[in-house]
Amino acid sequence: MIKPVAPDSEFTIRELAQEFDVTPRTLRFYEQKGMISPARRGAARIYSAADRARVDLILRGKRVGFALDEIKEILDLEAIDRGGRERLEPAIERFVARIQVLQQQREDVERAIAELQAGLDWMRERLENRTPPDDVRRRARAFEALAQARLDPWSGASAG
Repeated sequence: MIKPVAPDSEFTIRELAQEFDVTPRTLRFYEQKGMISPARRGAARIYSAADRARVDLILRGKRVGFALDEIKEILDLEAIDRGGRERLEPAIERFVARIQVLQQQREDVERAIAELQAGLDWMRERLENRTPPDDVRRRARAFEALAQARLDPWSGASAG
């Protein structure tokens, strides 16, 4: 979770890159795509708290599988709203479709986790139950005694 900052906070490209574990080139790319808009002080880029929040949203969107163009559209919801019905309806359809895909992915992940957990439980149970049952141990001791008794005459060991 991103830690809150004051609305008037400012950040350098290095600070944001380090905080979000991305390269400065990544941030410049997001700027080129129109997803963030840092101010300029000479050649330096100065990022606002809003830019920082947008970077967090961009990275979250990428983690759940959105394309950058889709993320940009989400970030630009105000512009979609200003575009009226002809922009809102297709956006709603895309959002609904994406929600359905994500819900299916969540179900798939939950199912995979359950299967892996069942396998892990099975393996741990087998590991804990490595000691053979009493009847198997008794038969193994009897077999070892019989084998030893038959081998003693050949090995030169005496039974007594």
